[in-house]
Amino acid sequence: MNFIEKIFGKKKDEPIKTNADFWNWFIKNEKKFYKVVKQHSNIERGFFDKLSPKLDELKEDYFFLTGMFDKNTVELIITPDGEVKNVVFVEELIASAPKLDHWKFTALKPTLDIKDVDIEISGIKFNEEKLSFYANNNPKFPDEIDITIIHSDFNDQNRKEIINGVYIFLDNYLGELNFLEIIDNLDFQESKDAEEELIPIGKLKEYINWRQKEFVEKYDGIRTNSDTDSCSILQATLKNGRKLIASINTDLIKWGRKASHPWMLNIEIKYDGESNNGMPDDSTYEKLNNLEEELLEELKDKDGYLYIGRQSANNLREIYFACNDFRKPSKVAYRLQQKYKDSEEIEYDLFKDKYWKSLKRFDVN
Repeated sequence: MNFIEKIFGKKKDEPIKTNADFWNWFIKNEKKFYKVVKQHSNIERGFFDKLSPKLDELKEDYFFLTGMFDKNTVELIITPDGEVKNVVFVEELIASAPKLDHWKFTALKPTLDIKDVDIEISGIKFNEEKLSFYANNNPKFPDEIDITIIHSDFNDQNRKEIINGVYIFLDNYLGELNFLEIIDNLDFQESKDAEEELIPIGKLKEYINWRQKEFVEKYDGIRTNSDTDSCSILQATLKNGRKLIASINTDLIKWGRKASHPWMLNIEIKYDGESNNGMPDDSTYEKLNNLEEELLEELKDKDGYLYIGRQSANNLREIYFACNDFRKPSKVAYRLQQKYKDSEEIEYDLFKDKYWKSLKRFDVN
C-alpha cells in the first residue's frame, strides 16, 4: 500500500448505475478475469465474487456462465435464468458490450446440438439417453405447444431435482429464448404413467418446427381503437366479505384472435384501503388512475399492447395488458416501478398466456 492509500484509504469503485458504468468497470479488470478463467484458477473467488455484486448494482436477477469458447477466448453468458421480464435488459447489456480481444459476450444461453448437452445435477444425468417426451393436444387450444417430459429415473423422491434439471437441459438444448418463446406448457411424468408413445428428446426441435408450420390461429393481427369497445363493471364478494370491483373490456375478452397477443402483463399496486373495506378512497383512486394513464400513454393498442382492464380489492389494484411482444412492456413496467419506488409498492409479472386463460374469470358468458 502506498503513502496516499495509507492516509485516505483505497479508492472505491464508482457506483454501477448504467450499462456503460458496468462495462467501464469490466474493462479495467478484464485482463485479470481472463487469466483467472483461462488458467481455471479459483474462478469463483477471482471472477464470480467480483462480477456478481457489480451486476446486482446494475439490476437484480442477472445470472451468468463462463468458460473457454476456444483456446484463446473466454465466453461470458449473461442470462435472466428464465425470467421473461428481464430478457430485454440482458439483451441491451450485451448489445452495449465493448469489443475486447479474447472475450465473447453472449445474451442468454444459446442453442446447442443434442450431443453437446450432457448435464448432471445431484448425481442425476440429463441427456438424450435419459429423456423423452410426448405431446398433449387439446382441440380447444390448437396452437399450444404442450409437452410432457419423461426422465427414465423420475420418481416422487427426486421430483424437484428432475424438474430443475429438465429446465436447465431445455435452456441449453433449445436455447433460452426459444424455450421461453415457443413452449407453452411443460409437464412431467414417470415413464410407467405415460399416456402416449414416447418420442426421443433429440426429436423435440423437429417436432416444434413442424407444429409451428401447422399453426391454425392468426398471429398477424394488430387491434386498434379498443377504446371504443364495450366495457363491463363486474362485482364480486370475496370470502372475507370484502368487495371486488373490476372494469373489463368485454369485447376483447370475446375476441377470436387472442393468440396474436400471447404475452400477459399483470401490474399490481398496493394501497391503503383499510378504512374503506379494502377499496381505494377518492384520493387513492385518483392516484391509481394517474399511474394507469402513464402506462396507457406508452402501451398503445396500435403498437400491439391491449389494455384489458383492472380490478380492485383487498388493498390491491391489478392492471392487465395482453401484448404481442414482451420487450417493451418489460421496460415500461420496470420504469414505472423505479420511478415510484419511494412512494408506491408496485410489482409486475410478465408471462406467456397464448389463450388468455388467466383472464377466463372475466368471461361472464
